Amino acid sequence: MKIAEALALRADLQKRLEQLKQRLVKNARIQEGDAPEEDPTELQSELEKSARELTLLIQRINRTNAASQFGDGTLADSLAERDVLKIRYNTYRELANAASTSQGRTTRSEVKFISTVSVAATQRKADDLAREYRELDTRIQEADWLTALLD
Repeated sequence: MKIAEALALRADLQKRLEQLKQRLVKNARIQEGDAPEEDPTELQSELEKSARELTLLIQRINRTNAASQFGDGTLADSLAERDVLKIRYNTYRELANAASTSQGRTTRSEVKFISTVSVAATQRKADDLAREYRELDTRIQEADWLTALLD
């Protein structure tokens, strides 16, 4: 199995756990004399089985990412870099939006707001970070399809 396949399976298992949680909560209380729609004991058993499977899969993914060479470091290093690029991009994008917000004044006595940062430069920085993120993410996805998952 390749990392990319394991990531898809991880997403499926995470969704499955969320669905099981919702089903358990839904069947946690019933009116006296009624029967639950589903057996909470069976749902708990299924939840625990899926949770163990997800734990093992995540551990394998993490081991593989830490052991796989990627550029000057490991795949895990690049994932950390990608995560931080996304945070930086979102920050600069929000900063540019906040600084460029126009305000309508109807009288001269109303408070006037001005930008404390260059909107154009901030937007260029956000665009550059978005490009870096896309390029790195594409290379990571390529590696995910080429790298075999470790045991």
